[in-house]
Amino acid sequence: MSDADANHAADASATPAAADASAKKAKQKTDWGAELRGIVLLILAVLAFHSLVAKPFYIPSPSMMPILIQGDRLVVSKYPYGWSYVSPTFHVLPFIKGRLFGSVPERGDIVIVKPTDQNEDYIKRVIGLPGDRIEMRGGTVILNGVPVKREQKKPLMLAVDPNVPCEPDYWPGLQVTGADGKAYCELPIVRETLPNGRSYDTIDLGWRPTDEMAPLTVPAGHVFLMGDNRDMSADSRVPIEQRGLGGPLPIENIGGRAEFITFSLDGTSEWWNPLSWFTAFRSGRAGTGLHPDEAEKK
Repeated sequence: MSDADANHAADASATPAAADASAKKAKQKTDWGAELRGIVLLILAVLAFHSLVAKPFYIPSPSMMPILIQGDRLVVSKYPYGWSYVSPTFHVLPFIKGRLFGSVPERGDIVIVKPTDQNEDYIKRVIGLPGDRIEMRGGTVILNGVPVKREQKKPLMLAVDPNVPCEPDYWPGLQVTGADGKAYCELPIVRETLPNGRSYDTIDLGWRPTDEMAPLTVPAGHVFLMGDNRDMSADSRVPIEQRGLGGPLPIENIGGRAEFITFSLDGTSEWWNPLSWFTAFRSGRAGTGLHPDEAEKK
């Protein structure tokens, strides 16, 4: 075989190997455009799920105690009453009247709502429906001329922690030491039962200005909302100037219904200490349902 023939044979045998190596190198090269499209689609899927199906919610205040305490995380379903302009995860839309596949909440439902003057979500309980005549006398809700049933219950002993500090300014004289030597907040509990038989516990600290309210009729397409911690809730009884809801709220402003607690943190976790992420968990709260007790429903 001549030198030329040998060189030609060597080139021919090397060509497939070089092609394979080039192909592998091309395959190993990252397609950043495809990666970016995948990330964008994932973000859009998460936002769609949060807007249309369910989203997590964090309890930042004591307004819904005793059923919800600061540090609770819960699931809010977005579809029970249909969808409105507040359904998207971010409240960027102006007020739009009406709901898609809309329905009216039941008395006693816990809902998240957007106040008319703010873009943050509040969480309250539905007390009055469209057409209801509602007033407050001495802390008792009167619906359509009939006082809502109230029953004094045994105080709730709630463990004191950074998220439930039981400060004397807000909870005067309520911090006590339990038999185990730990600090507790001894909360006075009143069980309230609405006309539809749905029951839940409220906290009553004694007379406050919000315990009195002149009669009003809930307009069509509106609901009247209250917090279970009646003396510490900026709800439909409280003017907008005091960060309340300023009266009945349009049904369009309801963003969803609270379903159950996923987990709860006592406020001791620190971002730089992974161990504290676990020790901060409150036991016994995960899985707690947030629908009212209907044992007395008629």
